[in-house]
Amino acid sequence: MFTPRTLRPSAPCIRQATSSYRSSIESVRAPFIRSKVQGGYQAGAAAQRFVSAYGYTQAKVIVYPKYGEPKDVLQLHKHSIGPPSGSQVNLRLLATPLNPADINQIQGVYPAKPTFTNILGTTEPSAVAGNEGAFEVLSTGPQVQSLKKGDWVIMKRTGQGTWRTHAQLEESQLIKVDKEGLTALQVGTVSVNPVTAYRMIKDFCDWDWMRSGEEWLIQNGANSGVGRAAIQLARVWGIKTLNVIRQRENPEETEALKKDLLDLGATAVVTEEELLSKEFRGIVKQLTKDGKEPIRLALNCVGGENAAAMAKVLAPDSHLVTYGAMSRKPVALPSGLLIFKNLVFDGFWVSRWGDKNSQAKENTIKDIFELTRAGKFKDIPVQEVKWTYDKEPKELVEAVQDTLSGFRSGKTIFVYEGDD
Repeated sequence: MFTPRTLRPSAPCIRQATSSYRSSIESVRAPFIRSKVQGGYQAGAAAQRFVSAYGYTQAKVIVYPKYGEPKDVLQLHKHSIGPPSGSQVNLRLLATPLNPADINQIQGVYPAKPTFTNILGTTEPSAVAGNEGAFEVLSTGPQVQSLKKGDWVIMKRTGQGTWRTHAQLEESQLIKVDKEGLTALQVGTVSVNPVTAYRMIKDFCDWDWMRSGEEWLIQNGANSGVGRAAIQLARVWGIKTLNVIRQRENPEETEALKKDLLDLGATAVVTEEELLSKEFRGIVKQLTKDGKEPIRLALNCVGGENAAAMAKVLAPDSHLVTYGAMSRKPVALPSGLLIFKNLVFDGFWVSRWGDKNSQAKENTIKDIFELTRAGKFKDIPVQEVKWTYDKEPKELVEAVQDTLSGFRSGKTIFVYEGDD
């Protein structure tokens, strides 16, 4: 978390200054102090000169003092960050995505609860939004050993707050990234969706690698970040994928999406309407060569009858892993699937897994980056929102609220374009 510091030159410095120099200090300092707004600081030209002279960085951060809809509770708070001491590291934002879990956390319906605190100088205890992102190291404290200026890092744990232009964190809270051959987008979006797909495929099925290309997984939400990651990882690992998507507004858009996923590496793509139809078993029978190629894993982020329909085409002793609940409907399963097929129904929450398995998380991320550098793992579609220092708070809040609206062409991501 940030360490608050008093924005004032030291007493010895003032005593040694001449009267004219003291006057110049005060002429810069006064506008800075007067510009305090809503518990933060508004950095004008005078404030920036003061910051430059005394090593303070002006940060802007999206916070919320209570749960609710983003448009109702999000605020843009301004505060200062002093030079790092000990094992502290000062960071500058590169890119941070707006994930569904981030929105759910703001709404107060996500299991992981944020910390509400006054440590940033807010007028009331507030939490910093965002859980994922890429940052660049600006400076380090004297005890920092593994990081230096210019390095790229991501957060080791969730809940550290990433929707901010700058941060001051402990070295132990960060994972250093080998940025060679990578973009800020790739680094900033690696730790949630790709890691989720990677671990579910690896950890919930004992694949027969001698049958490469003869085993399947089925998934809904195939156009999501997790879905796209699963398609690509499965392709690399010799696993076929049957992918379920929601119908678009017209047949042309639906077919275009199907083609997009097929080009990404999907083996087959069907709509939810097809999944729930009487003809679906016939479709599966044809794809799997009359069942000779078993569907051994199902990845579910929708729930309801959608998940039940996927479970019905799983081979005996297979797993259905639930990692989301987009339909907000419970997973209702016929007892026969448990009794006669011995199916196993699991849940996966990447935040909890990552916090308990930090080294495995780092190894997973490194593996995904190697695939990215090799051209085997492509970027997700995104809608970039440029975050400059003078960006109006309303524009940032609207970008967050807009993520709740209908079909989108890509994941919204804040890309910071500001001075150090």
